[in-house]
Amino acid sequence: MHKLPQAKLDVGIIALDLDDTLLNKDLQITPLTVAALQSCAARGIFVALCSGRAENAILPYVRQLDIAGTQAGRYIIAMNGATVYDMHERRQVLSRTVDGEVLLFAYREAEKRGLPCQVYDPATIYPSKDNKWTRIDVELCGLSMRVPDDFAAFISGGQSKMVIPGDPAVLQTLQADLKRDLGDRAVIFVSKPYFLEIMPAHCGKGEALLALAERLEIAPERTMAFGDSMNDESMIRLARHSVAMCNGLPYIQEIARYVTQDDNNHDGVGRFLRDWVL
Repeated sequence: MHKLPQAKLDVGIIALDLDDTLLNKDLQITPLTVAALQSCAARGIFVALCSGRAENAILPYVRQLDIAGTQAGRYIIAMNGATVYDMHERRQVLSRTVDGEVLLFAYREAEKRGLPCQVYDPATIYPSKDNKWTRIDVELCGLSMRVPDDFAAFISGGQSKMVIPGDPAVLQTLQADLKRDLGDRAVIFVSKPYFLEIMPAHCGKGEALLALAERLEIAPERTMAFGDSMNDESMIRLARHSVAMCNGLPYIQEIARYVTQDDNNHDGVGRFLRDWVL
């Protein structure tokens, strides 16, 4: 069932997940949605793309929106909220890392199950070994890949996040084990069925959205977020005007304040903004 507002919404910042939310099945933002977001930015509403991807993998969609040169389009939220990047100053204005000991523990547990691990910088994916899952990520995100000589040493100083890719059934078991063993030392969730993510403690897209809103002196009551999956859970939970895609997970639809009438292949984001914000 679609959950819709009763009146126009007062919004100061909009955070937007990419895959299966802003992007259609062809990984494109369609013209209607581009126009809606440009209209929001023209009204002074900040528009922040918010993804598990590294910064460089988000930039093609920034260019498609063509608002990065404005105040309202200058920020992106990357690595599922571990970093906030200011494109005008070309620097991270917020950065969180997973403790190296946590990463090493998760890496060893993954190795026991024959699973690779991978970490990121803005332009490169660094896997523990070459594997088909990392190559899927490279193809999806358009980043380069380099295998470190000593992966354990490479991650020991901490990283923004680590992904353990592999068979979904194996990842579900590993996720339960890591949550039990690591407790609140990390945020652990499955983003795509074949990606298990290890994030900094108390870190997520929602926390990054609220931190950015505070930086911009935007009241929490004026925050909006669109998402569809478990890596969107914190911003759907924390944003005042949280919007789940009607093609999203049932749990995300349940906890969201609103649910779109249209899916990601039919301008769900753009039509919602046109009807309830613009």
